[in-house]
Amino acid sequence: MIYEILGSLRMMSEDGVCSFISARKIECLLAVLLVRADQVVTRSQLIAEIWSDESPRRAKAGLHVYASQLRKFLCRIGNRNESQLLTRAPGYLLQLGDDELDARAFARMVEEGNRHLRLGHPDHACLRFENALALFRGPVLGDLVGGPIIEGFVARMRESRLDCLEVLVDTQLELGRHRELVGRLQSIVVENPLREAFYYQLMLALYRSRRAADALVIFQRVRAKLREELDLEPGPHLQELHRAILRGDQRLDLLPRTQHRLGAVAAGRRSA
Repeated sequence: MIYEILGSLRMMSEDGVCSFISARKIECLLAVLLVRADQVVTRSQLIAEIWSDESPRRAKAGLHVYASQLRKFLCRIGNRNESQLLTRAPGYLLQLGDDELDARAFARMVEEGNRHLRLGHPDHACLRFENALALFRGPVLGDLVGGPIIEGFVARMRESRLDCLEVLVDTQLELGRHRELVGRLQSIVVENPLREAFYYQLMLALYRSRRAADALVIFQRVRAKLREELDLEPGPHLQELHRAILRGDQRLDLLPRTQHRLGAVAAGRRSA
């Protein structure tokens, strides 16, 4: 069975049957146990996730009931006689065993992509990163509301997705795919208006597509956005890229992925 939490929580059986939990508190219980799969989660942590600051007097008894219902549900959809949800002092543990969790698959694919980069195989790396990003079906855990464990996981996976996307685009730029990246990056910067790395990549893709004027317009746009939202100027990498585009620095076309920030160009100019 595959547990999927990079989107609304659902379970996919080996024969392709998709299952959901409609009871929100039981769904929250399963979500926390999956986020901490193969680890003991204490009863107090689970109560905080399920009820937040409004836990009832008999919260421990309620948690016991929800755990029992979840055991039965997992046995039924997994066609198992024994549940993977175990009672382990001072709480509960969900043992994955041979089952898959999409968040772990994401981390594994990203590591495989990074390994291909280290070995000098950018095409293979791109494929791994693209497969990893394809696991996201929507907002992590959908609209499920929880406590610090769930909120921390959601924030962490959002950041991990953006990091993976940034490395993927860097790698595609190295492979000379700048023209096909322009449209995608224009959408990405709209979705992530304060993440300078994507503006950098968009400006570089535009410049390499012989659209230097458009790249300069993007710089003015991000400068205005940062001033308006944060009263800040663009960071040194963006500013150096802006100056390099104004100079028509041909080394922008040759920038290796591992030194794609313009500090490498500045260093090369000083040593020339």
